[in-house]
Amino acid sequence: MGKHRVMVPVDEIDLSAVKYEQEVVQAPSLSGIRLKLFTRILESPFFGSLIVSHVKKQNKMIELLQNTEIPELPMFKPEFPLQEPERGVYIVDELETPEERVASALKCLPDYNPAHSLDENPGTCFRYWTIRDYAHAYRSKLVTPLMVAENIVLALKDFEGKTPPCPLLVSFDVDDIRKQAAASTQRFSEGKEISVLDGIFIAIKDDIDCLPYQTKGATTWMHDVRPVKSDAVSVSRLRSCGVIFVGKANMHELGMGTTGNNPNYGTTRNPHDPDRYTGGSSSGPAAIVASGLCSAALGTDGGGSIRIPSSLCGVVGMKTTYGRTDMKGSLCEAGTVEIIGPIASSLEDLMLVYAAILGSSPVDRFSLHPSPPCFPKLSAKKSTDVVGSVRLGRYTPWFNDVKQTEVLDKCGDALSLLCKTHGCEMVEILIPELLEMRTAHLATIGADMHSILSPHISNGKGAKLTCESRTSDALFRSFTGSEYVSAQRIRRRIMYHHLEIFKNVDVIVTPTTGATAPMIPRSALKCGESDMKTTGFLMRFIIAPNLIGLPAISVPIGYDKQGLPIGLQLIGRPWGEATILRLAFAIQELSAASLKKPTSFYDVLKAN
Repeated sequence: MGKHRVMVPVDEIDLSAVKYEQEVVQAPSLSGIRLKLFTRILESPFFGSLIVSHVKKQNKMIELLQNTEIPELPMFKPEFPLQEPERGVYIVDELETPEERVASALKCLPDYNPAHSLDENPGTCFRYWTIRDYAHAYRSKLVTPLMVAENIVLALKDFEGKTPPCPLLVSFDVDDIRKQAAASTQRFSEGKEISVLDGIFIAIKDDIDCLPYQTKGATTWMHDVRPVKSDAVSVSRLRSCGVIFVGKANMHELGMGTTGNNPNYGTTRNPHDPDRYTGGSSSGPAAIVASGLCSAALGTDGGGSIRIPSSLCGVVGMKTTYGRTDMKGSLCEAGTVEIIGPIASSLEDLMLVYAAILGSSPVDRFSLHPSPPCFPKLSAKKSTDVVGSVRLGRYTPWFNDVKQTEVLDKCGDALSLLCKTHGCEMVEILIPELLEMRTAHLATIGADMHSILSPHISNGKGAKLTCESRTSDALFRSFTGSEYVSAQRIRRRIMYHHLEIFKNVDVIVTPTTGATAPMIPRSALKCGESDMKTTGFLMRFIIAPNLIGLPAISVPIGYDKQGLPIGLQLIGRPWGEATILRLAFAIQELSAASLKKPTSFYDVLKAN
């Protein structure tokens, strides 16, 4: 038995005595044959329980979840107090149609400059074509959605022939893509386009339902036990706006990893370096956007799965407030840390897609009482003044705890430029109990995932999972009911800490990840990889938005010496998406000159 520990009530913590505790993950790094052998031992009745118990003890999980008395009541999903209205915003009714919300978001964007469109030279700096560029090209009859579709199909077929396989999509139907594009082309020819998203190509992560495809979660079997009968709510909302879906994007199997490794279909490669991971679990969505094939994609985020790959691939990804988007029609729709959110190549495109998909489920509207959704008025001259009034919170010891100093330097430089240009105030903050937060999140997301898998594992499907997923599930299923409740008690404490911090700041700033994109070991391609130390660096700053449901966004701000992207994360108050969108837009504008074209890039708009 370990030493008994008693936590003081959260509102009685002496903050002056809190010291930053550097995270040290104690777990083996395995791939290939070694991982296969370890998985077999782990699944044996005697040795498996010993190994799992040892790992939990080494990483202080037993100390925190079994041997600690926690006085707070458990909080089984995020609970938010009423929030003050955000400044300089346009409020929308989430019960409006998606087309109406997209039109409102469009009015909030800066004026569109046709000089940056298809028929003009955009200048010497690289930039992605925006959704408004596509819309302008379609309306000007410079190109049609069907012409763009043919360029995308050619690129997707190019990926099919690569060895070893590295697909962006696990499912796509050329005939369906052409059918959707032909319908959009017809609407434009008749002057009846539905919205600015009409004819825009978007990929959907393979854990979100999108007809005519089955949802596999990048497994080899999920579609056999869970047939898809309709679009997910978020997909249906996009479809009503005229979006063209290119297929189901690759991902880390069932979202149970942060690199994007997938031996089932092939591991998606980072468009900036094919020898590097994309990050995960939304690997395909981030890579297909970074490569220029799609303006945006939908991903899910239960432990950084949107923000990590967005950072590593150099695009923008947002995790919304828990409950802001309806999860119905996704594999993780019953989870307590997961959301569906957008990934895009620019802030303005992300905002348009977010406008289409937002809207809480009826259950969440009743239980969470969400603040009305709103968009920052980026077109208003006063927007700069609003940016200047934002107070940025930085916990320096945590901020500095990165694997690569280049990540720290670039993030620090971006914030310094932001404060110098707009006059933002930087406030030093302190975030207690970070180790407890990470442990509580692991137990929570582990229980969420195992509850999904358990019926299928008992029916023999567990043996068809990758070795890494089986290794993760061995840990997940070891968490007892009492350990889960302890994690939810910690969740309430973490919520208290952050709400106290937000009394003095508007946004918490961190690097998105503690390292740039890791190398892909050759041995990991066939059998997978389990590297919890790398996961620790990738998830270092990720956890709070998932555990307590806060909105967060990753925006690219530069590159390391090897040309690999670096992202900055902005964490907002509950329901505070407009604030982090406004701030991210300001950072994007300041970083625009440094944007680099990925090594693997397809100009599907101008190729005609």
